Amino acid sequence: MDNRKAVVVFSGGQDSTTCLFWALKKFEHVEAVTFHYGQRHIAELDCAREICKKLNVHQHELDMTLLNQLAPNALTRDDMEITEGDNELPSTFVPGRNLLFLSFAAVLAKQINAKHIITGVSETDFSGYPDCRDGFIKSLNVTLNLSMDETFVIHTPLMWRDKSEVWELSDQLEAFDFVKEHTLTCYNGIKASGCGECPACQLRNRGLEQYEKRRQGGATT
Repeated sequence: MDNRKAVVVFSGGQDSTTCLFWALKKFEHVEAVTFHYGQRHIAELDCAREICKKLNVHQHELDMTLLNQLAPNALTRDDMEITEGDNELPSTFVPGRNLLFLSFAAVLAKQINAKHIITGVSETDFSGYPDCRDGFIKSLNVTLNLSMDETFVIHTPLMWRDKSEVWELSDQLEAFDFVKEHTLTCYNGIKASGCGECPACQLRNRGLEQYEKRRQGGATT
C-alpha cells in the first residue's frame, strides 16, 4: 500500500466507485471530490454522499454549475433528448468537463498534499468523448504539473477495460455486490440496474451480463 494521499474524482456511478475501491486498496489516505454541475438528477449527488458515508471517505463537493450555463447538454437539461449518433458526439457530452474536473481536483490535491488523482475515464467502452482518451489524460497530467510546479500522477485504472472488465475489477477488489447494489449510472436517475433503456444502463447491464457468464464459466457473447 502506498502511504501517500490520493483524491478520487467521484460521481457515485459504477466506474468512479470501482476507482474509489481501487484507491482505498492502494493508498493509505483517500478523499473524494464530487462536482455539482447542474446534473439532471440530484439523486447522483445523494448517491455519491451515501457511498462516501458508507465507506468512511471524506468527500468534498464543488460547485461547477457554470458548466450548465456554458455547455447545454442532455445530462443537465430536461428539454434535451439523450441521443447517440454514428458520426457525432452524443448529446450527453459536456465540453470541457473532464478538463475542468481534473484541474480542480488537482487544486484540491495540492491543498491536502495529495500527489495522486484517480479518475474513471476509459477509452475502451466509451461514447467517443475526447476527454476520456489516454492521450488527453497524459497531456493534462503534464500541464497540471507545469502549472503548479507539482508531481501529480493521474491514475486511470479503467482506461483499457471494457465494462465487463470493470465488473471483473470490482470483483477482484471484493466490491462487486456493493457496486452492483449502491451505484447510480442511469441517465434517468435510477440506482443499481437502472431504467434498463438509456445508453448508460445498456452499457452497464451488457457488461454485467458478459462478466457474470465468465464468472460462472460460460462463454462470453
